[in-house]
Amino acid sequence: MKIAQLAPVWERVPPVKYGGIEMVVHILTEELVKRGHDVTLFATGDSKTSAKLSSVYHTKPSRKLLIEGHEIPDLLHVTSAFKMANEFDLIHNHMGYLGIAMANFVSTPVLTTLHGPFIEANKRFFRTFKDAVYYNSISNAQRKDLTGLNYMGTVYNAIDVDRYEFKSKKKDYFLFLSRITADKGAHTAIDVAKRAGINLIMAGKIDPGPDTEYFEERVYPKIDGKQIKFLGEVTDKRKKELLRDAKAFIFPLQWPEPFGLVIIEAMASGTPVIAFPYGSVPEIVIDGETGFIVNTVEEMVEAVSKVDKIDLFKCRDYAEKKFSAAKMADDYEAIYRKMIKVR
Repeated sequence: MKIAQLAPVWERVPPVKYGGIEMVVHILTEELVKRGHDVTLFATGDSKTSAKLSSVYHTKPSRKLLIEGHEIPDLLHVTSAFKMANEFDLIHNHMGYLGIAMANFVSTPVLTTLHGPFIEANKRFFRTFKDAVYYNSISNAQRKDLTGLNYMGTVYNAIDVDRYEFKSKKKDYFLFLSRITADKGAHTAIDVAKRAGINLIMAGKIDPGPDTEYFEERVYPKIDGKQIKFLGEVTDKRKKELLRDAKAFIFPLQWPEPFGLVIIEAMASGTPVIAFPYGSVPEIVIDGETGFIVNTVEEMVEAVSKVDKIDLFKCRDYAEKKFSAAKMADDYEAIYRKMIKVR
């Protein structure tokens, strides 16, 4: 098949540090090329890919433009792909709204993977364009907030499991690794660590604005550099080391996140996950087998004392079977064929 993969333009593919969507696009693109498909990746010019690369920006646009909500980079990027629509059997849109709206002006079928949540502000848009494209959800939980779209299936995000080193002998710390925002529950992770008497290492990106205020007010005062350590945003290499060596990954999510990529990164490293049951968590974590799904801080503290009962090899095996690049590509290929058939 001749496939266009339309990635976001605000990070390189794959990302240097933080960028879950860009990492998923990279893994999928490379796997599709390996399988013999003719793939064109629309991304920044400094992206690393074995596919054909098409770019309107050599590097990601200024973050100032993103923060201020400028549409020009997105418009230039998306329209560059849709101007070439007739050259492809299908376009796989990871860019959201613009890719959906542009699909109305081309005959090439478009698959939009829904990487973000449904909120009241965007539901009217999706209802208006419910049949403009084919949709893929990244968890079944994601669909609950908006039924009625032209869904083709649920394909879970994936990681390159082979790039995550498994280690059964762990170091003496638990891990919180995520973007530092109230929705991810960094403050709760600290409370759990202090109540349980465990060492906690924290790492993650802090965006300017509300997230910085949250960090300064609710997280930073609790960091002592001994029991509670904060490393800031770390490289991909360092992230993998932290996941590999941690006794467990603490994920006190505060909202129904459609998919938590870091959860499967932890399990691939042989690291159990302790999480609240929001969003996709019950679909990703097997309670009592690859971690613990809990409802309260007290239950999370109790789960910390039980992580030694988890079979770390089972965590790794589960990640390999359900969240590998091959599994994701298999599932997307099935959707692609169905799209072309019903075109």
